[in-house]
Amino acid sequence: MTDPDVRRVTVLGAGNMGHGITEVAAMAGYDVTMRDVEADLVADGYEDIEWSLEKLAEKDRLDEPADEILARIDTEVDLETAVADADLVIEAAPERMDLKKEIFADLDEYAPDDALLASNTSSLSITEMASATVRPDQVLGLHFFNPPVKMDLVEVIYGDETSDETAETGYEFVESLGKTPIYVRKDVRGFVVNTVLGPFSAEPAWMVSNGEATVREADAAMVHRRGYPMGPFELADLTGIDVGYHVRKEAGTPIPPIMAEKVEAEELGRKTGKGYYDYEDGDGADYEPGDGEGFDTLRVEARMINEAAYLVGDDVAMPDEIDTGVKLGLGFPEGICRRADKIGLDAVLEKLETLYEETGDDRFAPDDYLVELVESGRTGEDAGAGFHEYDTGGSGPGDYRLLNYELDDDGLLAVELDRPERMNALSGDLLEEIDDLLSAVDVDDVRCVTFEGAGDRAFSAGADIGGFAELSPTDAMDVTPAFETVHDFDRPTIAKIDGFCLGAGLELALACDLRIATERSQFGAPEIGLGLIPGGGGTQRLLRLLGETRAKELVFRGNHIDAERAADWGLANRAVPAEEFDTVVGEFVDDILEGPPVGLKVAKTVMNEGADASLDAALAMESQGFGLLMSTEDVREGTAAFREDREPEFTGK
Repeated sequence: MTDPDVRRVTVLGAGNMGHGITEVAAMAGYDVTMRDVEADLVADGYEDIEWSLEKLAEKDRLDEPADEILARIDTEVDLETAVADADLVIEAAPERMDLKKEIFADLDEYAPDDALLASNTSSLSITEMASATVRPDQVLGLHFFNPPVKMDLVEVIYGDETSDETAETGYEFVESLGKTPIYVRKDVRGFVVNTVLGPFSAEPAWMVSNGEATVREADAAMVHRRGYPMGPFELADLTGIDVGYHVRKEAGTPIPPIMAEKVEAEELGRKTGKGYYDYEDGDGADYEPGDGEGFDTLRVEARMINEAAYLVGDDVAMPDEIDTGVKLGLGFPEGICRRADKIGLDAVLEKLETLYEETGDDRFAPDDYLVELVESGRTGEDAGAGFHEYDTGGSGPGDYRLLNYELDDDGLLAVELDRPERMNALSGDLLEEIDDLLSAVDVDDVRCVTFEGAGDRAFSAGADIGGFAELSPTDAMDVTPAFETVHDFDRPTIAKIDGFCLGAGLELALACDLRIATERSQFGAPEIGLGLIPGGGGTQRLLRLLGETRAKELVFRGNHIDAERAADWGLANRAVPAEEFDTVVGEFVDDILEGPPVGLKVAKTVMNEGADASLDAALAMESQGFGLLMSTEDVREGTAAFREDREPEFTGK
């Protein structure tokens, strides 16, 4: 759905960011003009959009034919023509302030008086760009992340004179694209995401420069012990060591010697074949899990948390916005403010104070807001409050961080796994929240439970390996309570599967009573590729559901199967086209909601327990269940309704 305040969008730049933003806007229904300084550049960008839309169509990720989306895109070289009818202009030119100010001065002359002017800059001052115009209140930042088609986050950035109306329109525009916006309320260097990211790369570089660690130790520790998607040096090689170097140099920030040495030697990472790792003659980022045992991860995270405290204390962003930013923009396993609360802000402050006292280096100086939180007793989860508030009463269900739920008047408990940035991977915390919700909810109010994944890519793509990175072997043997809670819940449970259903995600679906999938969904138990086996009941539930031959094929080979095969095998109850998915799920749900709650409970119990019993014992359980139900009001109502040829109204008594 488009923003009513924005009808036509102009994007300046046809490079990776420019054509990506153009594609996203056109997919959302906007008429878009993509402009660059040369016709060849525009043509190349348009071809890239055609290729991308073709790939999305092949994956059934488009809501309409690619040709209809392309029909909304015009191309242009002349700037005045490109912006003549624009309601919103998004500049995506190279990161040079002189160039950007020149562009904004031209936009001020050529764009309609009421048009909003936005920059996609990742680090340059919105305020300075706005100074080239006579309408600084209509200038804002819209920082998309690369690639825009895949990345969900957009930072909506205020300049010093940006009006609330302008920022709100930008925010609503981003939402209309199906993206997730966060406000950056002050024009600080690095905005939100890159401000937090800075120490992730810089502090390990200082530690290596000072002989306190090695490159492989740092990367292994941050990935395998703390769950980050890439190590700091691996990430720098991917993005280009010179990028971080020039950002720090422009900001006047001290540069770690190892970073300067690499830039001087023109060893800039993957793009030159060599950086912190050798990609031509070596094995690239070849660190192993055990390499990081002695690395001081708290030193790195304490500095990141300190930057988050600065952002909150200076009213740049709220903790939830920062957490959303680093999860969606950087793929962090959890928000940095949540992680801080889990570590304990007192421990973070102590670490910073110790390092500041030992080195005298200003980068370790604790932020005033962090000190304020600790001195006020807001030290994190254990204290009931830190950056965030926590419910320590244990009564639940309440507010959860990683899942959403709604219990309607008909008794449908709809549960959504809310980690789209991690393809709804099941972390230990998310499993605990599932267990808490089903353990705490009043079962008498529930008739049916559905589980689904947020976003449009996955039900759940598996376990969040980083979330279990520091489990001991004995702890790892006890990760299944949530799966058992789902399996044993007194009401029927349905897994609504759209996209990937893999590993622990498959185990959650197996713990449900019924599984309905879109045709594009993929099922698999890939744990064997990590040298593991399913650990949430998968081996046994697959065996009982599919039989030995097919269960062992899934587990031993670790391959994916499509939804059609899953349905043929009996792994899924239905595999339906995406456009029929909600209808079919609704039919299943309605049948259960209208059914007899006690009868369904007894049926589930008898079938679950009978599956593991001898036939004689199972038949005895069935007989006992049948006899128990004969005395219920629901049976009397069902019998009367049958005689009177009407629909029964079961009450659960």
